[in-house]
Amino acid sequence: MSKFLSNAFAGLVPYTPGEQPQPGQRPVIKLNTNENPYPPAPAVRQLLQQLDEQPAGQLRLYSDPEVTDLRQAVAEFYDLQPEQVFVGNGSDEVLAFAFLAYGKGRRMAFPDITYAFYNVFAALFDVEARLAPLDEDFNIQPVDYLEDAEETVVLANPNAITGKNLPLVALEQILQFHTDSMVIVDEAYVDFGGESAVALLPKYENLLVVQTLSKSRSLAGARVGIALGQPAVIADLNTIKFSFNPYNVNRVSQALAAAAVRDKAYFAKCCQNIMANRQLVTEGLEAQGFQVLPSLANFVLARHQLLDGQQLYQKLKQRDILVRWFDEPRIRDFVRISIGTREDMQQLLAAVAEILQEVR
Repeated sequence: MSKFLSNAFAGLVPYTPGEQPQPGQRPVIKLNTNENPYPPAPAVRQLLQQLDEQPAGQLRLYSDPEVTDLRQAVAEFYDLQPEQVFVGNGSDEVLAFAFLAYGKGRRMAFPDITYAFYNVFAALFDVEARLAPLDEDFNIQPVDYLEDAEETVVLANPNAITGKNLPLVALEQILQFHTDSMVIVDEAYVDFGGESAVALLPKYENLLVVQTLSKSRSLAGARVGIALGQPAVIADLNTIKFSFNPYNVNRVSQALAAAAVRDKAYFAKCCQNIMANRQLVTEGLEAQGFQVLPSLANFVLARHQLLDGQQLYQKLKQRDILVRWFDEPRIRDFVRISIGTREDMQQLLAAVAEILQEVR
């Protein structure tokens, strides 16, 4: 870093994205960043063709700062009002705005093992963070969030890295305790078997639900995230957005995202396929002696007693299969495996069997 960087950020440890294959690199099976293995909805592909035929001059115009059509599509999908929908440049931006809106001047609590960006945002925005350890089985315990009614709570559900899900009845305990502070539920993976907290929005003014179109709707490259809440809460996020970047979601992404949200049948089919493939790989890994945490996400966290997580990650990479390994004490022996196509999962299982044969 340069000598000109503000001292406030000199010690910042940024988020580390998953490894990305480079152009010209030999093909790999990419199971490390929880992307959807299936292409976007047919309606999205049709719209892309139409956009390709339109004059490029339209890009000279700013995007709709109100994101009107997409907010309407999301509102219709969830039976909400458009005033209850916020759209950001990926759910990471939505979460960043939420950290700014509800973290400055108060403490925020989240699990010790969860989406790594929470720690990064807390450090970046100078927000005090309290880490509540997952229990020995990697579950979130609601009682850990009933200590201080003034702190803001952030929970990924299903939890990032582990894939474990917190039932809504447990989430309600937290919401009822924090009547004067926000509870932010990050539902990046909810569409793969979880139960969305959107159903609780009519009951709780202190609930903000954050989702992404990167996973279940195959639009990771379009960078679109949403937040759902009561109109007053959405107005809070808009205050942050319009003080930062009114045109935060580009014209093309807005159009593609609206088309994806409206294609309900394709969305449901992709989610069902991924859940079936998750079951396939879970059973296949367990048959080979792995411990696989029960997951309702589009990934599984798995470990084997014969080799540590880093070894398995490296041996799979040598076979052109990318998974994710986290150098963190409690999960160092695990790898996180994104759910790919059925063929991807079968090739992974074959590679794992070969690796285990080598180390036995």
